[in-house]
Amino acid sequence: MKATNDLLLQKINLLVDKLMNLGVPDCKTDITNKAELSKGLIPRDFGIKEWDWPQGVGLYGLQKLEDFYKDGRYHDFFQDWYQSNLEIGLPSKNVNTTAPFLPLVDLCNELNNPIYERLCMERAKWLINDLPRTKEGAFQHVTSAIGNRQGVHLNESEMWIDTIFMTVLFLNKMGHKYNRQDFISEATHQMLIHIKYLYEKKTGLFYHGWSFNENSNFGEIFWCRGNSWFTFGIIDFLETSKATLDIGIKKYLLDTFKAQVNALIKLQAPSGLWHTVLTDNTSYEEVSGSAAIVTGILKAIKSGYLDDSYQTYADKAIEAICQNIDTDGTVLNVSAGTGMGYDANHYKNIIIAPMAYGQSLALSALCEALV
Repeated sequence: MKATNDLLLQKINLLVDKLMNLGVPDCKTDITNKAELSKGLIPRDFGIKEWDWPQGVGLYGLQKLEDFYKDGRYHDFFQDWYQSNLEIGLPSKNVNTTAPFLPLVDLCNELNNPIYERLCMERAKWLINDLPRTKEGAFQHVTSAIGNRQGVHLNESEMWIDTIFMTVLFLNKMGHKYNRQDFISEATHQMLIHIKYLYEKKTGLFYHGWSFNENSNFGEIFWCRGNSWFTFGIIDFLETSKATLDIGIKKYLLDTFKAQVNALIKLQAPSGLWHTVLTDNTSYEEVSGSAAIVTGILKAIKSGYLDDSYQTYADKAIEAICQNIDTDGTVLNVSAGTGMGYDANHYKNIIIAPMAYGQSLALSALCEALV
């Protein structure tokens, strides 16, 4: 049964309240314990307050809901969040700490603070000029150092599919907002080179990463949330680009997207969700990746990129997401932050915990399901 608008709005209200008040778990994490860290127990990832990728994706979902309501109801929250982080001091510049700039591009005019606009431009220029590159000029997936807000972990010569969502979407938005062809061209280049090295043509799915040092795709794992960064992200990229994108490149991107979606619908579990290792049905079903996948599918149906035959798969996923929202608004069965893995067990052992991006991606999916 298709979820009604009343049910969706009820769940959305629960999700938003939990997202804006998401706290940090009571558990203590030993940042010197590699076993704990490899399972996703990374302190900075939890809660809504920190300036990093989980919170940035969280804010992006809330900003999408604000676009839906068009009444500025979350302005105070956004203003407080960005201002409090500026007072604390921003963390190191890297791929993941770029994520909070993605919603800020569109919020700049609404929040009416010239500092935000300046920070967005500075970050876009930094991506172009100073972010380390791999061979062939791909953005190297530099992340925050664990336990040191001002440090970085270089992940030398590594490309991760996460980079598409965390930096490429932002750079593309900045290029179109400020008519900067250099930003637009670089964003397009990054999208194409990530497809070149991460897309696996036999299956139509994406690997998590590529190492130029190892000349390999690490464990060659088809990770759910990793794939979902493309499913959701590519439609966002196309929406921003509109008629400015070369027709041949647009067709290439859409062909890749459609091949991926056709692979994904064959792997959808009976529940309506997808497994955290897409091709391993012994791995747990994961809600954040499933939500981003169905967000991309729904947006593509509305845009005419996919026909109505895909609606059944989307409806099934939306029903499953609704069933995974607890009475207090917590999105259940969300995997924690996931580093690069060399086997399926790495992904299967990632802990399940409430995360800002879990709230946000579920929120994005339910917003797209509203009719």
